[in-house]
Amino acid sequence: MTETSIADLLKAATAHAVPVVRAIPDDRLTAPTPCAEYDVKALVNHLIQVIVQFQALAAKRDADFSTSPDYVAEGPAWRDRFAEEAGRLVGAWAAPGADEGTTGAMDMPARTVGCMALLDLTVHAWDLARATGQDYEPAPESSGVVAALRESVAGLGPTARKMGVFGEPQAVPEGASELERLLAETGRDPRWTP
Repeated sequence: MTETSIADLLKAATAHAVPVVRAIPDDRLTAPTPCAEYDVKALVNHLIQVIVQFQALAAKRDADFSTSPDYVAEGPAWRDRFAEEAGRLVGAWAAPGADEGTTGAMDMPARTVGCMALLDLTVHAWDLARATGQDYEPAPESSGVVAALRESVAGLGPTARKMGVFGEPQAVPEGASELERLLAETGRDPRWTP
């Protein structure tokens, strides 16, 4: 069985993230999110920064996370900017060889790095949907997005927890969806509400 490309996974996740970001009302930008350190505006800025910097990583260039631009403050076009940058992210990872070899200053396997972008795009879209009262429908199971992320989180989890990127895994009720299980594995409460 052929492994789904990072570009195809990102394309599927983007199709579900862009509508969430487009529907964020301005009056919810200061609302809390499941990421305690971010309100909605800060999380949008973080997510745009991630998708911009992971384009560089796809091209085997180092990313620069030393600054966090305030994309939202640039004006109402930030929603379009998110959609455009997400499309560029998909294109960057579709380039020949993008998901092969290693990339980034940590010299990690490119596929693992691509899954990190996929994780942010998926989980933070859920965070933003929750924070702004929207429903979030993940990419369908047939896309392989959540399955790829659960596999990635299983490998990255211990290091990510030591670095404070993930919280401790949360319990999920019997019959929890694959998305709920993924969220819990990153330390989120899948039933979180503002």
